[in-house]
Amino acid sequence: MSAVVIGAGPAGLTAAEELARAGVKTVVCEAKPSVARKLLMAGKSGLNLTKDEDFEAFMAGYGEAAGPLRPMLEAYGPTEVKAWAEALGQPVFTGPTGRVFPKAMKASPLLRAWLQGLPVEVRTRWRWTGFDGDALRFDTPDGARLERPDVTVLALGGASWARLGSDGAWAPWLEAQGIEITPFKPANMGLAVAWSSHMEAHFGSPVKGVALHAGDVSSRGEFVISQRGLEGGGIYEVSAAVRDGAALYLDLCPQFSTEEITTRLAKRKKDSTANKLRKALGLSPAARALAMEFGRPLPGGAELAQLLKALPVKHSGPRPIDEAISTAGGVAFSQVDQGLMLINRPGTFVAGEMLDWEAPTGGYLLTACFSTGKWAGKAAADYCFKGGRSSS
Repeated sequence: MSAVVIGAGPAGLTAAEELARAGVKTVVCEAKPSVARKLLMAGKSGLNLTKDEDFEAFMAGYGEAAGPLRPMLEAYGPTEVKAWAEALGQPVFTGPTGRVFPKAMKASPLLRAWLQGLPVEVRTRWRWTGFDGDALRFDTPDGARLERPDVTVLALGGASWARLGSDGAWAPWLEAQGIEITPFKPANMGLAVAWSSHMEAHFGSPVKGVALHAGDVSSRGEFVISQRGLEGGGIYEVSAAVRDGAALYLDLCPQFSTEEITTRLAKRKKDSTANKLRKALGLSPAARALAMEFGRPLPGGAELAQLLKALPVKHSGPRPIDEAISTAGGVAFSQVDQGLMLINRPGTFVAGEMLDWEAPTGGYLLTACFSTGKWAGKAAADYCFKGGRSSS
């Protein structure tokens, strides 16, 4: 029995490990010169592996995709991801918001330990270029190659960070097989803002202690004022709602009611507006700059208090999809069976961000990649040993 896994990110490597440990001879094909580049990039800021919280609250992070993802995450969720990292000799810790990180705070030690124990062959610079009848077509350093494994797992990622390997080039090849692909949209992305020149002094400044509201979604996460706009975890948490049409508002004083703000401001009638915001409300330079940028000319009294509680953010929409942390869209769940096998192409399974789901940052993304990879790998192995019959 033989398997080819295309894509050497978290989902692909997890699927390959599951196949190999089931006794299937497994080859992993990766277009880039090295594996797991997006994982390594994520690890530069701490590698948030998963989230330690009530399971139902965890599932709620997946929104509409929670239904189809539930059996996979019940089988391999936050508890299992933590145990997996520990078993590789990488102890983890849980931060104050429930986010789980390796104590090493980077991906490279975890990845090295993982690869050392993987009983699979990894072929880098093997770029999949689509199907050729019943075969898989690759461009390789030695020219074009065709492979005909018993099963295939596709784990090519979404359509962001193309330089790391996720370019979405696979979509038309699957559509040519009659497989429905939900159009890609950016997820966990920054917002573009055409700043006035007064904001230049604040580029790179973090904004803390502010609440963000977009439709029914709220966040108390930190974000950053960048030259390109607004970026960071707080923005990412509300970005899907903003992308889908909700207006974004900032509550610059979530610790105070409108009445409290009005009272505090009234006690400093002689101060300039800037000093009122600083002395009466304790707003940081970055928060004061946002108030001036989005609220100018600032009103006085109760109107100013109301504005500070619901400051409308004037933006130009999401940053380009290739800059997004992740993407929505991909292979619709209606196109796969319970084992994540493509209904229109038996023996071919899909895992990770290729599937049409999205989730906020905070451990949800990686956990679902590990989970769907393991699920697809197990289903592909079962398919092999059952003589080409789905286990669903």
